[in-house]
This record gives sequence, C-alpha cells and structure tokens, in this order.
Amino acid sequence: MKKLGMIGGTGPESTVDYYQTIISEFQQRTGNQESLPELLIYSINMYKIFDLLESGQEEELAEYLAAAVLSLERGGADFAVISANTPHLVFKQIQQKVNIPMISIVEATYRKAQDMKLQKIGLLGTQFTMESDFFKNPFIATGQEVVVPNKDEQQFIHGKIVEELEKGIVKEETKKELLGIANRLIEQQGIEGLILGCTEFPMIFKPEDLDIPQLNTVEIHVDEIVKMILSD
Repeated sequence: MKKLGMIGGTGPESTVDYYQTIISEFQQRTGNQESLPELLIYSINMYKIFDLLESGQEEELAEYLAAAVLSLERGGADFAVISANTPHLVFKQIQQKVNIPMISIVEATYRKAQDMKLQKIGLLGTQFTMESDFFKNPFIATGQEVVVPNKDEQQFIHGKIVEELEKGIVKEETKKELLGIANRLIEQQGIEGLILGCTEFPMIFKPEDLDIPQLNTVEIHVDEIVKMILSD
C-alpha cells in the first residue's frame, strides 16, 4: 500500500470530511473494519491562500503549497493531494516543484463527467474557481461546456463560502439561495450536471436537492485517492 500525504486546512471542515471518507472507503474496499490506511496531513492556512490569490501572487501561492507537499515527502508520503478545489489553480506549478505524484481533483472530476457523458455542466465554487479557466480547460478541450453563475451570484456564493461554510456554519436561507442559483442554471442554461467545486458544498447540497446529477468533488477525489493507496 502507498502512504498518502494530504494538504488540509483548506478548510478544516472539508479536511475532516476527507479523512472520514477515506477511512470509510478504504475499509469498504478492503472488507476489513479493523484496517486503516496510513496517511499524513499537513494543515495549512486557507486564509493565506485567499490573500495570495486576491493580491495576484500565484507564484507565491505555488511556493507555499509546494513547501507543504515537500514536508509530506520528507515524512514518507508516496503521493499527495490537496483537499480543496481553489488551490488547483496552481496545481501544475506545484507538481513541477515536488518529487512525488499528485492526484488532481480537477482531472478526477473531469474523468467522472466523461464517464457520465455530460456535455453541459454547471460549476459552483469560490469566485477564483468560477472566474478562472483551470477547472474549465479539460472540459473545453474535449468539446464540453462549463457554465457558471453571473457575476453577482458568484460574489454571493464566494461570500457564503468564506463567511459561513469554511467556518462550519450551515444556514437554511443560504441553502435556499444556492439551490435557487443551481435551479436557474438548470432552467435557463440547460445544464445536465452540477460540479460542487467547493469541498464544503456537501455540507449544504444533498443528492435529492436537485433533479440533475451532482458531481461531489470530495467523493470523486477520494475514490481515486483510495485506489492509489491500495495500488502496488
């Protein structure tokens, strides 16, 4: 088995979700409730990530995250992941600075959408995730369309992620507004699936909430993580 190195704290709520889901999926696949995967977690400051992105310091962000991965390398990790979507804006730069392989949440989600044969997909996430092309590019390259909310909706979603979800706060009125945005993308844009491009979204979006498939990036990422752990 391979040892996982995970960048966490991006934010703390989703890090806990990742940890629990990895263990659950690992035990389910091995059929052994008394077996646990070996992993390392390096918890970083998500607010520093937001500050660096807001000031356009992408190279500094890549250096910050690469330093965390290198620490995991020194701790014996065989591969690494970042338990968040937004930092994948500099994923390629990070991979170039480290020596162990990394599993991209973006590429994993793209492969899942391909398997589901989705052609027009909605994307919700932080404003950085929705505005940038890093999540959209794999889809666009193969002729799929990725749709995001309008600018005002993007600002609303970003604010709720930072002010509430990243702090573990789930409000019914926020859920109602987010589902309203998702339903507008379904009705007005004709999306066939919705990418939950923030790892805190499973706190508020449930599979039964929408009439289209939801691509839970945590579950999708964990699926590939556990496959790697169990590989020879």
